[in-house]
Amino acid sequence: MALMDFIKKQFIDILQWTEEGDGTLAWRFPMEGMEIQTGATLVVRESQMALFVNEGQVADVFGPGTYKLTTQTLPVLTYLKNWDKLFQSPFKSDVYFFSTRQQIDQKWGTPQPITIRDADFGAVRLRAFGNYAYRVADPKLFHTEISGTRESYPAADLDGQLRGLVLQNISNAIAGSGVAFLDLAANQLMFADALAKALAPAFEKLGLKLEAMTVQNLSLPEELQKVLDQKIGMGMVGNDMGRFMQYQTAQAIPKMAEGAAQGGGGIAGDAMGLGAGVALGQVLAQNLQAGLQGGAAQAAAAAPVGVRPEEVMATLEKLADLKAKGILTQEEFDAKKAELLKKLV
Repeated sequence: MALMDFIKKQFIDILQWTEEGDGTLAWRFPMEGMEIQTGATLVVRESQMALFVNEGQVADVFGPGTYKLTTQTLPVLTYLKNWDKLFQSPFKSDVYFFSTRQQIDQKWGTPQPITIRDADFGAVRLRAFGNYAYRVADPKLFHTEISGTRESYPAADLDGQLRGLVLQNISNAIAGSGVAFLDLAANQLMFADALAKALAPAFEKLGLKLEAMTVQNLSLPEELQKVLDQKIGMGMVGNDMGRFMQYQTAQAIPKMAEGAAQGGGGIAGDAMGLGAGVALGQVLAQNLQAGLQGGAAQAAAAAPVGVRPEEVMATLEKLADLKAKGILTQEEFDAKKAELLKKLV
């Protein structure tokens, strides 16, 4: 009985890998003290590949299927070992299995803002995060470059390297796309495609294939976001300075009313600041109109006559106080506000 157990232990007639869980990219078949029987069966399941290695030299690669191991099915190993065509003896060889399933939901993100060049802003500091998916595409290359002779190689061991590649190529992706940052920020799918194209060669050098790339969020530092918000506001009013100042005034009025309701004492100062801004907007708008019409006289004639901004702001302050005391309703306050704003033009 002991002799039979010894014989069974020495010779392998079936080689296969049944994955016990997710996240393993490479697994070495246990061969210590054993030899492979000539004519043994190799089972490679779907989403797997197998690789024979002879004394450190990569030999034959097998895709999904069932194979009988002979000199005909192992041509590279036969050459390396100098077997003749009638070779029938047991042999030793390292056998590695690789999972070619997609490794999905791999996270990436910028721990700190990164600086990129942009045609509109010159330089932009941004944060971004998302996920990606990849698979082992070239077992030979992955074995020689990454997994080596380890008993198993989990995807977690590769996570930091791949995340670093993503961050390293963000700037290259934006520069290579030739698309302004604002357009990429508005179309995250376009940004993800540009990033995937920049990353694909780096993944291929490791024997991997990048299958998917997503950008879930793209954000700017707070100070640049304020500048962007102002630019968006200008675009909403057709880049008209006068209308933009009206837009800012309208945005500030609810805050003034809220301050009045809470008994705040800074309304007068706010009103002075807004009045100065409106006045500046009027001056710029009138100068622009004068330049377009070709003369100061025509500009003066074309400029509409309105009340002074200081008077409008003082009236709005009083109306806000009346609303806070319950004398005016919200509807009445809004109607008066709209009427006064029209007089600023």
